[in-house]
Amino acid sequence: MAKTGLTWEGFLWRWVLAMVMVLGTFNPTSYSYFSWITDVDGMLPMKALVGVVLLILFVIYARATWYSIGPIGLVLAGAFFAALIWVLVDFGILDLAAGGVLTWIILVVFATIMAIGMSFSLFRRRMSGQVDVDDVEN
Repeated sequence: MAKTGLTWEGFLWRWVLAMVMVLGTFNPTSYSYFSWITDVDGMLPMKALVGVVLLILFVIYARATWYSIGPIGLVLAGAFFAALIWVLVDFGILDLAAGGVLTWIILVVFATIMAIGMSFSLFRRRMSGQVDVDDVEN
């Protein structure tokens, strides 16, 4: 039987996939899907296929996050990370004057919130002691 439940390894895999998805779609460098599709070099069918795959992944992550933590959870997670960034800037640990730093931070926060959303239902079940019908062994 497959291992189910919340583990650090499972969360790390969800976070890595979210990072690859978000940073692969857009980042301040020229190595992203956004840069690739804005370049007029042909390969339109491949660009369309990759775009559809990214769209599927975003829909899966967004729906799971929305249904798992909901709009209030999204606002609270955003507020938490905004306050954390503010503290890091206030203490001089983070310098937002450097080019593209804020963009990178926003992308990492976005991917982290999506990974939390993918993992939150497992966390909630563990904390509440609930068991799904699929988890009961014969």
